Amino acid sequence: MQASGSAVRDTGHAADYSRFRAAVARAQLSQWLAQLPRGRADLIDISGPGAEAAEVAARAGHNVLRVAEPEVRAAPPAPADGRTPRGRLCTVAADGCGLDFLADGCADGVIAEDGALSRHLMAEDLAAEIVRVLRPGGELLACVDSLVLGMAMLAERHQWAHLTDLPHAEVVLIPWPDGTITRCFGAAQLYDLLAEAGLEVTSIRPRTVLSPSTVNHVMGQQPGAMARLVRAELQAGQDPAAGASPDEAFGISLVATARKPQPPAP
Repeated sequence: MQASGSAVRDTGHAADYSRFRAAVARAQLSQWLAQLPRGRADLIDISGPGAEAAEVAARAGHNVLRVAEPEVRAAPPAPADGRTPRGRLCTVAADGCGLDFLADGCADGVIAEDGALSRHLMAEDLAAEIVRVLRPGGELLACVDSLVLGMAMLAERHQWAHLTDLPHAEVVLIPWPDGTITRCFGAAQLYDLLAEAGLEVTSIRPRTVLSPSTVNHVMGQQPGAMARLVRAELQAGQDPAAGASPDEAFGISLVATARKPQPPAP
C-alpha cells in the first residue's frame, strides 16, 4: 500500500502559507543543489506528484531522471521563467520503490521531496534502494510528513486514544479522509531510518520555522512580502537552534539531508 501524495491541503486561509512553503521548498532545494560536489550532477528524483524538484534541478544544469508512479504521468509544468532547462530531464514510470531497474552507484544525488518517504509505507525498503543507487559521497534531500501533522489529523477527528499512543509508536500511519495513508516521522525516527539504511545524516530541520500565523499576518499587511519572508526563513534555517533535535520535532513536515559514506581508505 502506498500513502497519500503531499500532506498539505491548500484550502481557505492556508493559501498564503502554502505558497510560502512551496517557495521555501524551491529555495532550500536550490541551496542543496549548489553544494553538490559535482557541477553537473546525475540526479534521481522520486518526489511526489506535487513537487517541481525535477524542473528546478534541470534548470540549474543537472541531469535528472524523474521516477514517477505509473498512474501519475501528467506533463511537467513549464519552467517558471519560461527558459528551456539547461540540464537533461527524463521521466520514467515505475511501481513500488521504483529504483530496481537502476544500477548500483549510478547517481550523485537523490531528491525525495513532497513526502516521498511518507507515501511509501515501507520506507525502509525505499531508503535501502536510495543508498544502493547513490555513489559514495552521494547526497540525499528528503522531506517527510511529521508527527505534528499526524497528531493534528488525529485530534481533528477526535481520535484521542490513538493520539495518546502516538508518541510511543515505532511506526505511525495516519489515514486521510480520501482513504490514502501517510507515514509520519519524528526527528528521531527519521534519523534512525536514514542511519540504519547506511547514510550519514547531516541535518534534520522543519520545512519552515516561521509559523502559519506569522506568514499570513505579514502577507495580509504586505501582499508583496513573499520574497522577504523566504529570505528570512532561509536565514532562520541557518541558526543551529532552529534545527530539530532527535527528541523534538515541530512543523508539519521535516527536511533531512544525508550522505552516503566514502569507502574506507585501503
